This record gives sequence, structure tokens and C-alpha cells, in this order.
Amino acid sequence: MNEVKTVRTGTKKHLPGEEGIWAVVFGDLVIFAILFGAFAYYRGLDVELFVSDQASLHRGLGLLNTIVLLTSSAFVAWAIQRLRANSADRAGPRRALAIGAALGAAFVVVKIVEWREKFAAGITIESGDFFMFYFVMGGIHLLHVLAGTGFLIYATVATGPEGEAPKMATLEGIGVFWHLVDMLWVFLFALLYLA
Repeated sequence: MNEVKTVRTGTKKHLPGEEGIWAVVFGDLVIFAILFGAFAYYRGLDVELFVSDQASLHRGLGLLNTIVLLTSSAFVAWAIQRLRANSADRAGPRRALAIGAALGAAFVVVKIVEWREKFAAGITIESGDFFMFYFVMGGIHLLHVLAGTGFLIYATVATGPEGEAPKMATLEGIGVFWHLVDMLWVFLFALLYLA
């Protein structure tokens, strides 16, 4: 019989970012889990109304924003991976972070267009339970996108050739936060636009 040997590479597991970012991630996940649970409860009380209100949403804009955030996260992940591998090569990662930030701003623009359509049709946070959840959860998420975009702008500027690159843990923390924003949107898109 052949004996299986375990080869140790000497690499230790690495938790990206600083520890504080994980408290933020956990807190956000708890808050959104409560909101998702409340949404499911109220939807169960009046499924027909929720389905009817949901049908008025512009799924194309929701899908566009999903693609925008997924693409942005890919650029951010690539930039951080490249900086971790070679911190001297900053030009490519800096461009990728800038693209990530630009796509974050694009998400905001698409969301403004979407909400403007709702307001023009007379739909507000007071238009029923579905729209209350739609605007509250979407608004909280939008604040996360704005903060994350600001963090990405900071990372882009700080990664420039003229300055000292920020600590890797800081960049990883920004990436972790941005991926949280992305993941939350995927759940929101599925819950609000598709469920």
C-alpha cells in the first residue's frame, strides 16, 4: 500500500484585514438577517400584495447593478492580490481600484435613476410594506456603497507612486468591506427583485 504523505508548505492561514473589520461584517450580517427575516414575515402575511408591488420594480436596473458590483469586486480582488504579491508594482492595482470605485459610483447613479422613477410614479416608503422594505434595505445598502466607494477612492490615491502604500491589512479590510457590500446586494436583488 502506498502511504500518503502530508507536505507542509510553511504557509499559515491568513485572515484578511484587521480584526475590527470582521466585527463590522458580523454586525452588518446580523442587521440584514433581521431585516430579511422581517421581510419574509410580512411577505407571508400578504403574498399577493408583495408580488404585485415587486412586479413594479425594474429588474433590468437591478440586474445591471448586480453586474456592476460583481465586476467591481473582481477588480478590487485582483488589485489586492497583485499588491500582496508585489507591492512595488502599483500602477495596475491602482487602475483596478479606480475602476472599482468608478463602478461603485455607477451603482449609485443607477439606484438614483431607479428611485427617481418610483418617486415620479408616486411610490414612496409609505406606499406599503413592500416599499418600506425596498427603500429601507436599499437605503442602508446605498449608504454602504457610498462608504465603500469612498474607501476605494482612498485606496486608489494612497496606492499612488508618490505616496507610501497603505498597510496591506488596511487594503484587505477595504476589500473585505467591499465584498460584503457586493454580497448583501446579491441577497437584496434576489429577495426584492426575484423572490
